[in-house]
Amino acid sequence: MKKLTLYHGSPIVVEKPSLDKCRSGTDYGTGFYCTEHEELAKEWACTAVRGGFANRYRLDARNLSVLNLADVDHAMLRWLCLLVQNRSVRLSTPNMRRGKDWLIEHFSLDISAHDLVIGYRADDSYFGFVRAFLNNVITFEQLSIAMRLGKLGEQYVLKTQRAIDALEFEGAEAAERATYYPLRKARDEAAATAFNELLEKEDRGGVLLRDLLEGRVGLDDARIR
Repeated sequence: MKKLTLYHGSPIVVEKPSLDKCRSGTDYGTGFYCTEHEELAKEWACTAVRGGFANRYRLDARNLSVLNLADVDHAMLRWLCLLVQNRSVRLSTPNMRRGKDWLIEHFSLDISAHDLVIGYRADDSYFGFVRAFLNNVITFEQLSIAMRLGKLGEQYVLKTQRAIDALEFEGAEAAERATYYPLRKARDEAAATAFNELLEKEDRGGVLLRDLLEGRVGLDDARIR
Protein backbone atom coordinates (compact mmCIF):
# COMPACT_ATOMS: atom_id res chain seq x y z
CA MET A 1 0.00 0.00 0.00
CA LYS A 2 1.33 3.41 -0.98
CA LYS A 3 0.49 6.92 0.22
CA LEU A 4 -3.14 7.78 0.96
CA THR A 5 -5.12 10.97 1.43
CA LEU A 6 -7.39 10.54 4.44
CA TYR A 7 -9.93 12.75 6.24
CA HIS A 8 -11.02 12.86 9.87
CA GLY A 9 -14.26 14.58 10.83
CA SER A 10 -14.06 16.41 14.15
CA PRO A 11 -15.53 19.43 15.99
CA ILE A 12 -11.97 20.81 16.10
CA VAL A 13 -8.85 21.03 13.96
CA VAL A 14 -6.62 18.04 14.78
CA GLU A 15 -3.07 18.73 13.64
CA LYS A 16 -1.44 16.10 15.84
CA PRO A 17 -3.67 13.09 16.54
CA SER A 18 -3.09 11.29 19.82
CA LEU A 19 -4.19 7.74 20.61
CA ASP A 20 -4.50 8.79 24.26
CA LYS A 21 -7.41 11.05 23.29
CA CYS A 22 -9.23 8.44 21.16
CA ARG A 23 -12.37 6.78 22.50
CA SER A 24 -12.31 3.02 23.12
CA GLY A 25 -15.96 2.12 22.50
CA THR A 26 -15.80 2.34 18.71
CA ASP A 27 -16.04 -0.21 15.88
CA TYR A 28 -12.44 -1.44 16.06
CA GLY A 29 -11.52 -0.29 19.54
CA THR A 30 -9.16 2.56 20.33
CA GLY A 31 -7.78 4.20 17.20
CA PHE A 32 -7.79 7.29 15.00
CA TYR A 33 -10.66 6.87 12.53
CA CYS A 34 -10.49 8.29 9.01
CA THR A 35 -12.17 8.03 5.62
CA GLU A 36 -11.06 8.57 2.04
CA HIS A 37 -14.15 10.76 1.44
CA GLU A 38 -14.03 14.42 2.45
CA GLU A 39 -17.80 14.89 2.25
CA LEU A 40 -18.43 12.00 4.64
CA ALA A 41 -15.86 13.42 7.05
CA LYS A 42 -17.74 16.73 7.00
CA GLU A 43 -21.01 14.97 7.81
CA TRP A 44 -19.43 13.09 10.71
CA ALA A 45 -17.91 16.33 12.00
CA CYS A 46 -21.30 17.95 12.53
CA THR A 47 -23.95 17.55 15.21
CA ALA A 48 -27.39 19.06 15.59
CA VAL A 49 -25.92 22.04 17.45
CA ARG A 50 -22.51 22.69 15.92
CA GLY A 51 -20.34 22.34 12.85
CA GLY A 52 -16.81 21.02 12.62
CA PHE A 53 -13.87 20.33 10.35
CA ALA A 54 -12.71 17.78 7.81
CA ASN A 55 -9.05 17.36 8.72
CA ARG A 56 -6.93 16.22 5.78
CA TYR A 57 -3.84 14.02 6.10
CA ARG A 58 -1.32 12.23 3.94
CA LEU A 59 -0.53 8.75 5.19
CA ASP A 60 2.59 6.91 4.09
CA ALA A 61 1.45 3.32 4.61
CA ARG A 62 4.32 1.62 2.80
CA ASN A 63 5.99 0.40 5.99
CA LEU A 64 2.86 -0.28 8.01
CA SER A 65 1.25 -3.59 8.86
CA VAL A 66 -2.15 -3.29 7.18
CA LEU A 67 -5.20 -5.49 7.73
CA ASN A 68 -8.00 -5.11 5.20
CA LEU A 69 -11.03 -6.98 6.50
CA ALA A 70 -12.26 -7.49 2.95
CA ASP A 71 -9.36 -9.91 2.50
CA VAL A 72 -10.18 -12.25 5.40
CA ASP A 73 -12.51 -15.22 5.29
CA HIS A 74 -16.10 -14.61 6.50
CA ALA A 75 -15.42 -10.87 6.44
CA MET A 76 -18.96 -9.80 7.39
CA LEU A 77 -19.18 -12.14 10.38
CA ARG A 78 -15.71 -11.18 11.59
CA TRP A 79 -16.63 -7.52 11.29
CA LEU A 80 -19.87 -8.15 13.19
CA CYS A 81 -17.89 -9.93 15.89
CA LEU A 82 -15.57 -6.92 16.25
CA LEU A 83 -18.60 -4.65 16.59
CA VAL A 84 -20.24 -6.63 19.40
CA GLN A 85 -16.89 -6.89 21.19
CA ASN A 86 -16.02 -3.20 20.99
CA ARG A 87 -19.33 -1.37 20.82
CA SER A 88 -22.08 -1.20 23.40
CA VAL A 89 -24.91 -3.12 21.73
CA ARG A 90 -28.10 -3.63 23.76
CA LEU A 91 -28.76 -7.39 23.93
CA SER A 92 -32.27 -7.71 25.32
CA THR A 93 -33.00 -11.40 24.70
CA PRO A 94 -31.27 -14.71 25.49
CA ASN A 95 -31.03 -15.40 21.73
CA MET A 96 -29.10 -12.20 21.18
CA ARG A 97 -26.68 -12.94 24.02
CA ARG A 98 -26.19 -16.48 22.76
CA GLY A 99 -25.55 -15.15 19.27
CA LYS A 100 -22.90 -12.74 20.55
CA ASP A 101 -21.13 -15.54 22.44
CA TRP A 102 -21.20 -17.75 19.34
CA LEU A 103 -19.73 -15.02 17.13
CA ILE A 104 -16.90 -14.43 19.59
CA GLU A 105 -16.19 -18.15 19.85
CA HIS A 106 -15.99 -18.66 16.06
CA PHE A 107 -15.00 -15.33 14.51
CA SER A 108 -12.79 -13.42 16.93
CA LEU A 109 -9.98 -11.67 15.10
CA ASP A 110 -6.84 -10.34 16.75
CA ILE A 111 -6.18 -6.94 15.19
CA SER A 112 -3.69 -5.77 17.80
CA ALA A 113 -0.65 -6.66 15.69
CA HIS A 114 -1.65 -4.30 12.86
CA ASP A 115 -0.88 -0.60 12.51
CA LEU A 116 -3.77 0.13 10.15
CA VAL A 117 -7.15 -1.62 9.89
CA ILE A 118 -9.47 -1.07 6.92
CA GLY A 119 -13.08 -2.13 7.17
CA TYR A 120 -16.76 -1.28 7.08
CA ARG A 121 -18.12 1.62 9.08
CA ALA A 122 -21.31 1.50 11.15
CA ASP A 123 -23.00 4.64 12.50
CA ASP A 124 -24.71 4.35 15.89
CA SER A 125 -28.12 4.28 14.22
CA TYR A 126 -27.17 1.14 12.30
CA PHE A 127 -27.09 -1.03 15.38
CA GLY A 128 -30.77 -1.79 14.97
CA PHE A 129 -29.67 -3.86 11.95
CA VAL A 130 -27.11 -5.70 14.06
CA ARG A 131 -29.63 -6.38 16.81
CA ALA A 132 -32.16 -7.66 14.26
CA PHE A 133 -29.65 -10.22 12.98
CA LEU A 134 -28.67 -11.31 16.50
CA ASN A 135 -32.38 -11.74 17.29
CA ASN A 136 -33.04 -13.82 14.13
CA VAL A 137 -35.32 -11.20 12.59
CA ILE A 138 -33.24 -10.83 9.40
CA THR A 139 -31.03 -13.22 7.47
CA PHE A 140 -27.32 -12.93 6.82
CA GLU A 141 -28.00 -11.70 3.29
CA GLN A 142 -30.42 -9.04 4.54
CA LEU A 143 -27.84 -7.89 7.09
CA SER A 144 -25.20 -7.65 4.37
CA ILE A 145 -27.53 -5.44 2.34
CA ALA A 146 -28.61 -3.37 5.36
CA MET A 147 -25.10 -2.48 6.47
CA ARG A 148 -24.42 -0.91 3.07
CA LEU A 149 -27.65 1.09 2.87
CA GLY A 150 -26.14 4.36 4.06
CA LYS A 151 -23.19 4.13 1.67
CA LEU A 152 -20.80 4.85 4.52
CA GLY A 153 -17.88 3.25 2.75
CA GLU A 154 -14.76 1.95 4.43
CA GLN A 155 -12.95 3.49 7.34
CA TYR A 156 -9.22 3.56 7.96
CA VAL A 157 -8.29 3.06 11.59
CA LEU A 158 -4.80 3.96 12.77
CA LYS A 159 -4.22 1.65 15.73
CA THR A 160 -0.60 2.29 16.73
CA GLN A 161 1.78 5.16 17.36
CA ARG A 162 3.77 3.93 14.38
CA ALA A 163 0.76 4.63 12.17
CA ILE A 164 0.18 8.03 13.77
CA ASP A 165 3.82 8.94 13.13
CA ALA A 166 3.33 8.11 9.42
CA LEU A 167 0.50 10.67 9.20
CA GLU A 168 1.16 14.19 7.88
CA PHE A 169 -1.40 16.95 8.52
CA GLU A 170 -2.21 18.92 5.37
CA GLY A 171 -4.97 21.24 6.53
CA ALA A 172 -8.61 21.41 7.57
CA GLU A 173 -11.78 22.60 5.85
CA ALA A 174 -14.77 23.88 7.80
CA ALA A 175 -18.01 21.89 7.69
CA GLU A 176 -21.07 24.07 8.23
CA ARG A 177 -23.69 22.55 10.51
CA ALA A 178 -26.55 23.98 8.43
CA THR A 179 -25.26 22.13 5.37
CA TYR A 180 -23.78 18.89 6.62
CA TYR A 181 -25.90 17.88 9.61
CA PRO A 182 -29.05 17.65 7.42
CA LEU A 183 -27.07 15.50 4.98
CA ARG A 184 -25.98 13.19 7.80
CA LYS A 185 -29.54 12.99 9.13
CA ALA A 186 -30.96 12.34 5.67
CA ARG A 187 -28.45 9.53 5.12
CA ASP A 188 -29.57 7.81 8.32
CA GLU A 189 -33.26 8.31 7.55
CA ALA A 190 -32.87 6.94 4.03
CA ALA A 191 -31.08 3.87 5.40
CA ALA A 192 -33.83 3.32 7.98
CA THR A 193 -36.55 3.59 5.33
CA ALA A 194 -34.74 1.17 3.03
CA PHE A 195 -34.29 -1.23 5.95
CA ASN A 196 -38.02 -1.21 6.72
CA GLU A 197 -38.68 -2.01 3.07
CA LEU A 198 -36.14 -4.81 3.28
CA LEU A 199 -38.01 -6.31 6.24
CA GLU A 200 -41.14 -6.55 4.11
CA LYS A 201 -39.36 -8.84 1.65
CA GLU A 202 -39.25 -12.49 2.62
CA ASP A 203 -35.79 -14.00 2.18
CA ARG A 204 -36.67 -17.60 1.46
CA GLY A 205 -33.67 -19.85 1.75
CA GLY A 206 -31.73 -17.20 3.63
CA VAL A 207 -29.52 -18.04 6.60
CA LEU A 208 -30.56 -16.92 10.07
CA LEU A 209 -28.08 -16.80 12.92
CA ARG A 210 -29.88 -19.66 14.66
CA ASP A 211 -29.29 -21.83 11.57
CA LEU A 212 -25.58 -21.40 12.18
CA LEU A 213 -25.80 -21.85 15.93
CA GLU A 214 -27.79 -25.06 15.62
CA GLY A 215 -25.60 -26.50 12.87
CA ARG A 216 -28.22 -26.57 10.11
CA VAL A 217 -25.90 -24.44 8.00
CA GLY A 218 -22.14 -25.05 8.00
CA LEU A 219 -19.49 -22.35 8.02
CA ASP A 220 -18.42 -23.42 4.53
CA ASP A 221 -21.87 -22.61 3.09
CA ALA A 222 -21.56 -20.24 0.12
CA ARG A 223 -24.46 -18.09 1.42
CA ILE A 224 -22.36 -16.76 4.31
CA ARG A 225 -19.05 -16.40 2.49
